[in-house]
Amino acid sequence: MREASVQRKTKETDIELSINLDGEGVSALETGVPFFDHMLDAFTKNSLFNVNVNAKGDIEIDDHHTVEDIGICLGQALKEALGDKKGIKRYGNSFVPMDDALAQVVVDLSNRPHFEMRGDIPGSRVGTFDTELVHEFLWKLALESRMNLHVIIHYGRNSHHIIEAVFKALGRALDEATMVDPRIKGVPSTKGML
Repeated sequence: MREASVQRKTKETDIELSINLDGEGVSALETGVPFFDHMLDAFTKNSLFNVNVNAKGDIEIDDHHTVEDIGICLGQALKEALGDKKGIKRYGNSFVPMDDALAQVVVDLSNRPHFEMRGDIPGSRVGTFDTELVHEFLWKLALESRMNLHVIIHYGRNSHHIIEAVFKALGRALDEATMVDPRIKGVPSTKGML
């Protein structure tokens, strides 16, 4: 069973998160940040992971701590659920269009965390959601899961469409990278370990 649960409680947030990599794209999301719930749901549907998040954060200040800490928890859960990584494809790449926007996400579950994001999100907010939090979430996800994550926004005018394309592409790239291929014996690395 490729599943994991993570709890994180600080003075700023209280989060319970679980993931099943061999799910059906089912989610139960209560983050207190409606736009972020929408993006996590898009991620879940496209990854086919089952993800549950129950988060309480200091959103009366802003959404930063909640979004960042969910990135931490999701990264930790993803790493734990992958276990020894035997038989996984390791790499994933996905292009996703969303009306005027085109985003690409490329991942390597390498155990060497790195994050690159190229391209612009034109608006500083989508509703009440601060768009700079997309970077914070993705960077913490990459760091805690120990993944090499590259996000390329090829173009787009509408910030909502751009961010949604990124989250969908992230889901699809991770679905590919975490997939078990029976042809792969052991871990997919010339080093013999990931």
